[in-house]
Amino acid sequence: MPAAPGGPRLLLRRLREAMAEPVSPQARLDRIVTLIAANVVAEVCSVYVLSDDNTLELFATEGLNREAVHLTRMRADEGLVGLIAQTAEPLSLSDAQSHPSFSYRPETGEEAYHAFLGVPLLRAGNTLGVLVVQNKTYRVYSEEEIEALQTTAMVLSEMIASGELQALAPGAGSAARRAVSQRGVALADGIGLGHVVLHEPRIVVKRLIAENLDREVERLEQAIGEVRSAIDDLVERGDSIGTGESREVLETVRMFAHDKGWLRRMREAVQSGLTAEAAVERVQSDNRARMMRQSDPYLRDRLHDLDDLANRLLRTLIGHEGNGDRVLPENAILVARSMGPAALLDYDRTALRGVVLEEGGPTSHIAIVARALGIPAVGEIANATALCDAGDAIIVDGATGEIQVRPGPEIEAAYGEMVRVRAKRQEQYRALRDLPAVTRDGVAIGLQLNAGLLIDLTHLAETGADGIGLFRTELQFMVAQRMPSAAEQQTLYEAVFTATGDLPVTIRTLDIGGDKILPYMPALEEENPALGWRAIRIGLDRPALLRVQLRALLRAAGGRPLKIMFPMVATVDEFTRAKAIVEREKAHLRRHGHPLPSDCKLGVMVEVPSLLFQIDEIARAADFLSVGSNDLMQFLFAVDRENRRVAGRFDTLSVPALRAFRLIAERAAAAGCPATVCGEIGGKPLEAMALIGLGFRHLSMSPAAIGPVKAMVLALDAAAIAAVIDAEMARAGEGATLRPALSAFAKAHGVPI
Repeated sequence: MPAAPGGPRLLLRRLREAMAEPVSPQARLDRIVTLIAANVVAEVCSVYVLSDDNTLELFATEGLNREAVHLTRMRADEGLVGLIAQTAEPLSLSDAQSHPSFSYRPETGEEAYHAFLGVPLLRAGNTLGVLVVQNKTYRVYSEEEIEALQTTAMVLSEMIASGELQALAPGAGSAARRAVSQRGVALADGIGLGHVVLHEPRIVVKRLIAENLDREVERLEQAIGEVRSAIDDLVERGDSIGTGESREVLETVRMFAHDKGWLRRMREAVQSGLTAEAAVERVQSDNRARMMRQSDPYLRDRLHDLDDLANRLLRTLIGHEGNGDRVLPENAILVARSMGPAALLDYDRTALRGVVLEEGGPTSHIAIVARALGIPAVGEIANATALCDAGDAIIVDGATGEIQVRPGPEIEAAYGEMVRVRAKRQEQYRALRDLPAVTRDGVAIGLQLNAGLLIDLTHLAETGADGIGLFRTELQFMVAQRMPSAAEQQTLYEAVFTATGDLPVTIRTLDIGGDKILPYMPALEEENPALGWRAIRIGLDRPALLRVQLRALLRAAGGRPLKIMFPMVATVDEFTRAKAIVEREKAHLRRHGHPLPSDCKLGVMVEVPSLLFQIDEIARAADFLSVGSNDLMQFLFAVDRENRRVAGRFDTLSVPALRAFRLIAERAAAAGCPATVCGEIGGKPLEAMALIGLGFRHLSMSPAAIGPVKAMVLALDAAAIAAVIDAEMARAGEGATLRPALSAFAKAHGVPI
């Protein structure tokens, strides 16, 4: 297949002219395949497009039977064309018919052709279709010919992705426009219907075909040099930039920036007739397609590093810096690879309807903020930023962890009805706001909120909650660009006390470390961060950090009651040492004439299993206990709740878990020490029902959970559920779960769960 005079550069120019002709999409595509066939001296040129039903459809051909257009269809894993679509790799054969994947289609008349070259039509790593050329002779296509056809395929991909081909046949479309349903992990409850806004939008390359090859090569070389220099500077400085990139990540990016193979492929793409930015886009699309098909998680993770580098290079070439403003259109659904809490708070929340992330689990910082803001959120959606384009219709189901991209009318209608049902239910919950949470047999249950931002406190009036059972102070540190000063911390705490009025507030001291790394503090490399240097351990080892926070709290609460809670306490001695620091700070404030809190109670988060074996001692030493069920269950069952492979291997309503909760409730009551549950299970009606049956009388939860849990409490007989739990635990096996029995009780007694 010797190239015709002018080569790929001439072909690209002719393609650009053909795409500008005022003709129908079919006529334009017919003209394009004729041009390609003539330019590469092929007897056949065909374009197959991946349609809405995930089949490959012949959309245009030069050389095969024209009557087969829109008639020939095959599964995405069928034939040579399907093989290319699956692997996203070019396929060159001297005798196509001898290949085991060859699929004969008599209506095409292709039995006379032996030599075969097919390349995938890719955009952002997604396969949109396949471009094929064929010849009657037995021949091997050269690397230059394959490169030229891949360059041509990129131009075709942009045409397909633009939607121009959707009108060619009923139901025809492209992979880029196909409806997509994908399940990830639920981060924040709720349903959001809207349109995609990319947090870090893919840079759109509008100028594909080069006018001056020498100039494009020069632009590419200059941009590569600038990017290398910028990365080198960051690595040499040894600090982190605003987006939280670590030295390790930057070292990896620098390694890729000097990769000779990557640079060679971009230069070859420019030489084939593309602009510098189109060459970067084409090579990265090929890389993304290959990496997305890797089963090795390490190799898939490298895709992010390559994307980062390609985006740096594109921004340098096109001149885009930053993410632009944070003004959102109405009904916006943010889609991002990852996002920090500060970035989310920058957006206009009145227009935000949901968040979709490639990364981030239920206990991530972004999940905590999304729940606080009442924004439906889903995480761990693989390749989310490449699944959709800006403006696409999208549905986020924060209850199930599912997203629907470009949903059909039936799915939209179904979710619309779900939203209406949820809205009606919320109205019913609002009607319960001013009713005290008292069971049918007269047991009062305190329902409080978990919070971490000032905006959370507006939910106190909305929900009728009894106060704040957990205020996470670390969120203030996480959204700041530097360590908040004592004055800044005091200002926040004063605002919290002002907003809550006479309602009680339990303030948790700084809970950082593990997965909660502050962007302005050096990350500590640990084999198992969840079991490492975090929370109270940092506070006791770096007492200045804890003292500043405690002094700010004590000053802010001058003249009013204060409740301070210490996280990740593993021994009574750790709590004793923390209490001593509080007493020293109180003495310091007295000496300097500052008013102290009218009452200062100190409590412990029960989340480390070792405290279960010191429960009597810690209940006597502390003024109150609060069960952090998330960590307690994780540590008790040796299960990383962020690891999807093992997160479902235990049940919070199993006998071992319920025994642990009962032990805490009973021993705290015996010591006269109030005990609250502030973990996730306190906000789930069925689990909350079990906790009440075990003896807990105070629960703290997200604002959205107050209504459902209160409805459950009002319909519950506390003595009856306690008796059921006693009986079931007495006869259940060690690994048994009480979930079915509790669900049956709720159904039989009309308790909404």
